[in-house]
Order: sequence, then structure tokens, then C-alpha cells
Amino acid sequence: MATRLQQPLLIRLTHWLNVPLLVIIAGSGLTILNSFPDMGPKGSPYFWYPHGKPAPELLTIGGWLAGARHIHFGVAWFLALNGLIYVIYMLAGGEWRRRWFQVRRDAGNALQTALYYVRIRKQPPEQGLYNGLQRFAYTSAIVLAVLEVLSGLALYKPVQLSLLAAVFGGYDGARAIHLLGLIALGLFTLGHLALVALHPRELLTIFTGGKRE
Repeated sequence: MATRLQQPLLIRLTHWLNVPLLVIIAGSGLTILNSFPDMGPKGSPYFWYPHGKPAPELLTIGGWLAGARHIHFGVAWFLALNGLIYVIYMLAGGEWRRRWFQVRRDAGNALQTALYYVRIRKQPPEQGLYNGLQRFAYTSAIVLAVLEVLSGLALYKPVQLSLLAAVFGGYDGARAIHLLGLIALGLFTLGHLALVALHPRELLTIFTGGKRE
């Protein structure tokens, strides 16, 4: 019977390539935001967004609007390609079955794992490569990434892709969804790092590939 590593080489490569790409695209995106920090149609800003409050300079990349746009849209193509390679590999190799969230299989386990993390449940539920909560988080990150790409395309070519922009409620809607998606991915990253801190041994598998199964 053929065996495979817990973390195949292509998954490890796409995972680590995401790290610098996401840092660059997030920093340049915040520089673009700072050029016009209001969120919403002119004269009618969204009530939920802090009026005119720019992102901290420490988090920005690019220095000025034109430079940040070039960096942002240039790196976006590499990030999208990296994600596409990951998804194609998952679908072609059948990896999605053990990594992506499936409601019937994972919903109960995800709930029980969440209860364990907040100390309501004393013992962790059974898990394989990932528990249900991890699968839900990773699958949600993929959905968020797709939304980021589509809303980013609507911002990149709002006239040529006017139908796509209309799906998001126009240019301003696409801009808001793009920012909210970035925030959600940032929260996912923080949660991901927290889980690594709770299970430091699992970090080695993303370097070495782990055991053969």
C-alpha cells in the first residue's frame, strides 16, 4: 500500500510561500487604504467604520499610493497562483477529503473541540490529521481568499468588470468586503498561531512533512 507524508512537499511549499506574500500584500493594501481612509460612498461613510482613521504606519508597505498599488497588484497575482496550485493539488490528489470541512463528519467534532478549548469539556475529542475546528478554520480561510481575489479584481478593473463589482454592491461595497476579508484573514492567522503555541510539536510537521501514513 502506498504511503504519504502527513504534510506533502507541495503543501509545505505553498504554505510557507504564503507567509511573505501575505505580509507584503497586507502592508501594501493598508498603504492604499491610508490614501483615503474613509470607507463608504462620498458624503455617506459607513457607520461601522472609524471615520478617517488610517492604519498604523508600522503595518504599511510601499510608502506612497502609486508604489503601493504596483506592489499590491503585482504580488496579488503570485498569491492567487500559489493558492490555485494548492487547490488543484488538493482536488487532484484527494487531499481535500481529509483536510477540508465536511458538515456531517466535522460539525460535531468542531463544536466539541471548541468546548474543550474554552475549558467546558475536560477531554479533547478524537481527531486524525486535523480536528473539526481546524478543518472549519482552514476551509473558511480558502473561502475568504476567494472573496479577496474576486473583490480585488472588482477594485482593480471596476469598469471592465462592472458586473463583478455589482455583485459586491459596487466599488464601495467591494472595497469594504476586501478590507473585512483582510481583517478576517488576520484573525485567522492569530488563531493559527495560538493553536501552534498550544501544540508546538505539530509545527515540526510543516517543516519535515511528519510521519508517513
